[in-house]
Amino acid sequence: MGIADDVAHPRNGMTDDTQQLHASTRAQDGTVLAYQRHGSGRPLVLLAGQANNHHWWDGVREDFHTTHSTVTMDYRGTGASGKPGGPYSTQLFADDLIAVLDDLGVERADVYGTSMGGRVAQWIAARHPDRVRRLVLGCTSPGGPQAQERDTAVRRALAQADPAASRQALLDLMYSPAWLADHPGPYTTLGDPDMPPHARRGHLVASNEHDAWDALPHITAPTLVLHGDQDRLTPAANAPLLAARIPRARMHLFTGARHAYFQECRAQAGPLVAAFLADPQGLPLPEAGTG
Repeated sequence: MGIADDVAHPRNGMTDDTQQLHASTRAQDGTVLAYQRHGSGRPLVLLAGQANNHHWWDGVREDFHTTHSTVTMDYRGTGASGKPGGPYSTQLFADDLIAVLDDLGVERADVYGTSMGGRVAQWIAARHPDRVRRLVLGCTSPGGPQAQERDTAVRRALAQADPAASRQALLDLMYSPAWLADHPGPYTTLGDPDMPPHARRGHLVASNEHDAWDALPHITAPTLVLHGDQDRLTPAANAPLLAARIPRARMHLFTGARHAYFQECRAQAGPLVAAFLADPQGLPLPEAGTG
């Protein structure tokens, strides 16, 4: 490796003129991993939620291109990546991301993971501390018996046999009614519609079986934990658990936001993350707390 973490270097056909790269590499087991790099500057890895591809970050990644290039990945089972039979795990997804960074020649990056992507990011930061400069964990959970699980009513709503009813339930968990009224779609956070059933099940198992509790104290990167205070999909009570477990972590809750705070509160979340990434000490904005 040896490539600096604050400069976008041409690789696999990417140049400063194009400022976009859509390419692929292979995981250790040979699975094709599709990835995307947009912009120039210090790399910022953006990790999507369960059963979603890189389009999860459409309309948000652009907020960081004044200072960063953004790197996304189609998890195995989604998008243009391979769709092997499994088993899948958040540790495996973390290993896949390291393969992508190696292919890009990125030695060290800022990492921002939301939902299941936050679970994946925990493993990256804990197991590869030399690869993570700053860590942002959004609407996520440590997993395991210490985590605050979603309630039975939420699980039942998502498991409805009627696809339209299940989709509406997910929308209501992702966004507030007021935001949905002003934003009729299309939505990019409701899952990859082209995922085969085995991959969708694999993602569900990977997310449900995540347990990084014992690894969290080994995270050394300055960390910012973000959450919507009305999130029932991944209950907001998980945010203080993470912030207390990770050394030097700070936390901010977005008032009134549900799971997809990064879209609904984009005007606040984007600048907050950007300020955290820019601060030499890795500290968030002074008003970090709630808002």
